[in-house]
Amino acid sequence: MKRPSFARWPCSIARTVDLLGDSWTPLVLREAFYGIRRFDEFQLELGIARNTLSDRLRKLVEEGLLQRQRYEDEPPRHEYVLTEKGHEIYGVLAAMSRWGDRWLADEDGPPITMRHDPCGHDTYAEVVCAHCHEPLKSEDVSRRMGPGYPERLKTHPSVLRRFSSS
Repeated sequence: MKRPSFARWPCSIARTVDLLGDSWTPLVLREAFYGIRRFDEFQLELGIARNTLSDRLRKLVEEGLLQRQRYEDEPPRHEYVLTEKGHEIYGVLAAMSRWGDRWLADEDGPPITMRHDPCGHDTYAEVVCAHCHEPLKSEDVSRRMGPGYPERLKTHPSVLRRFSSS
C-alpha cells in the first residue's frame, strides 16, 4: 500500500514528514552529515537495499537537500553533497537526537554526544524562541494562520476550531 502524500498540505510539519517520513531518509541524511558521499559508502554503512537507497538519494536530490556531483568519468560515478538546504535540516535531526537521548537511551546514556567545536563544549539541541531565546514549550505557544494558509480552507469548521482554541 502506498502511503499518502502530505507535500501539498498547508502545514510545514506535514510537508517535512512527507520528505523525511520513511525509515531511511533521515538515516541517509545522518550519514551525509558524517561525511559519507558515495553510493557504495551509504549502502555499506546503512545496509540498505540498493533500489531503496537509489530512491532516497534521487528524492533528496530532487528536493534540493543533496547535489549529485560527478567525481569519475569512466565509468561515470557520482557523489552526493549536502546543499545549503540540506545543511539547514541538521537542526531537525539534532532535535530528534535530543528527544531520543532523553526518552529512548539505555541506562548507560546517549549513544552519541555532540560537541560544539567553536566553544569546545558537549551540547544538545534546544529549540528556542527566535526573539527572546527562551525554550519553546508547547504550553507557551499558540498558532495562527500564516500568510501561506490556503484561502479556500480558512472558513472550514475544523480549521476554525483548530485556530480558535489556540
